[in-house]
Amino acid sequence: MTLTKSDIVENLTATGLTRKKASDMLEDLLEIMKKSLEDGEAVLISGFGKFCVKEKGKRRGRNPATGSDLILSERRVITFNCSPVLRKQIN
Repeated sequence: MTLTKSDIVENLTATGLTRKKASDMLEDLLEIMKKSLEDGEAVLISGFGKFCVKEKGKRRGRNPATGSDLILSERRVITFNCSPVLRKQIN
């Protein structure tokens, strides 16, 4: 089962927040994270993990449908490194 934003809002309402306040708080948090990542900053959540932006250079690729070679352009990707605390809890 996938945890959705709606599920997170529902869990936050169990703490006494209204559904609107919980939804707004979650949206604000996600916007802050997106803005930080967009600016190239890492987002560290202690006990959970770290989101980082990495630069990927140009590279050769292949179109799987046609088999033709092509050059993939430079891009930025987001990576996630799990904290040891979370890793231990999962295992």
